This record gives sequence, structure tokens and C-alpha cells, in this order.
Amino acid sequence: MSFDAFFSTSICYGAGAPDAGWTLALPITLPLAAIALIYALGAARLWRRSGRGRPERLRQALLFAAGWSGLTVALVSPIHALGERVFSAHMIEHELLMAVAAPLLVASCPGAALMWALPATLRRGTGSLTHGRTVQAVWALAARPLSATVLHGIAIWVWHIPALFEAALQQGVLHYAQHASFLGTALLFWWVLLPRSWQQKTYGISVMHLFFTSLHTGLLGVLLLVSPKLWYPENGSGAALWSLSPIEDQQLAGLVMWVPAGLIYGGAALLLAGLWVSNSGTREATHALRPG
Repeated sequence: MSFDAFFSTSICYGAGAPDAGWTLALPITLPLAAIALIYALGAARLWRRSGRGRPERLRQALLFAAGWSGLTVALVSPIHALGERVFSAHMIEHELLMAVAAPLLVASCPGAALMWALPATLRRGTGSLTHGRTVQAVWALAARPLSATVLHGIAIWVWHIPALFEAALQQGVLHYAQHASFLGTALLFWWVLLPRSWQQKTYGISVMHLFFTSLHTGLLGVLLLVSPKLWYPENGSGAALWSLSPIEDQQLAGLVMWVPAGLIYGGAALLLAGLWVSNSGTREATHALRPG
């Protein structure tokens, strides 16, 4: 099988989509199954060594399972196949990747479990590789809040350019690249902004970038909602499957990006703002009670 055939749109969506239902193509299901098995193996090894840390390990495992389930719903369930012809289904799929699966996976802190799934020699080799100067320099640049927010924003806006969006519907390689960039930049975005060590200095920056992302994604959603012109005529060809006209399909897609996705980004910002204020009050009270 050639490279283009392996990543063809018929494999992406399943032959005869959207009537195919669940998409069981190996380029999609094999990585999902592999990640689940690797995580399960590593988590089991960590569980045996955790002792008092088992409640935290269980919490992480549940978060990972929820995030992995979000990926599966987005990429394997009928939503994925419908996304070829129903724009609002396509938008739901994208938001599941970026605003549901990505933050859950990041919150699960899966790195330790994934590393422990590897043999000891590979763990040491991977550790040495990640500590290389070039890798560290690139990561230090990408893992800044501004860099992560800009990269995530670029991925969202560029792939919604009509020519690129419709090209991704027709070419399987571009389709996989679109989803990989959405998920990859979302994982980076949430990894940088979600606090892991409850340090107050990270709250303000995270709140600002989350609110900014909520605003610019909401703007894109509003543009889709109020536009009198179809942005992606090919993607709305099956709108009747949901008893919608093509323009109503586009309006629903814009509404999905504006409201539910905006609530997730904005809600995360409000939650961190609340923690920021609470933590500030606790620190001030503690400081005031100190002798002298």
C-alpha cells in the first residue's frame, strides 16, 4: 500500500462515510490502542511502587481514561465519519480534541506512567535524549505561555482558512496533519498553562492566556455564526442528515465553537483566577500571623 493510499480520506473517514458509522481504520485505532496499553502497563508498575501515593495514581488514571475516551469519541465514533459531510459534527470533533481530551490528558500527568512502561535501558536512553541541549533549547522556547498560546491560535485560525480546510477533506495526509496540529498544540497549550505545583506566580499568566484564547476562538465562532456566506460548501453537503440547511449547519458549528468551547477556556481561566485569589489570601493571612 502506498503512502497516499494508507492516509487516504476513505481510510480517514471509513469507506462510504458517513454511513460507515464507527471509523476503525488502523492509522487511527492502532495509535489509540497502543497508547492505552503502554499507559496501562506503566501505571500498573507505578501502582505497585506507590504505597501512600495510590489515591493520586488512581486520580491520574481516571483522568487519563477520560481524556483517552474523549479522543476515541472524536476520532472513532460516528461523529468522525459524519464530520466529512456535516460541518457542525466536524466542529464538535475538533473541540473534543482541543478542549476536552487535551486538558484531561495533561491533568492526568501521564509522563511517569508512559516512561515506566519502557524497559530500563530505553528509559535511560529517553532521559538522555530529552536532556540534550538542542531539545532543551527548543522545548524552553515552545513551553513559554506566549509561545504555546500563539502556536495553538495559529493552528486554529490557519486550518479554518477555507482553501486549507476543504483540502483537508479531500487529502488524507492533510486531514491527519490538521488533527495532529490541533491536538499537539492543544496538549502543549494546556501543559504550559495548567498548574502542577500550585505556584502563585503561574496563575496570573495562565488566566490571561486562557481568557485571550477564549476571546479569539469565540470571535472565530461568531464569524461563522453571522456570516451569510458558506465558508466550506463541501463540508455542509450532508447537513440534511441533521435536518439542517447548509447555512444552519455552519451557524451551529459557529455556536459550538463560541459557547461550549469558550466556556471551557473561560471556565478554566475563572477557576485559576479563583485559586489565585484564594492562594493570595491564604499567604497574606499566614504572613500576618507570623511573629514580628
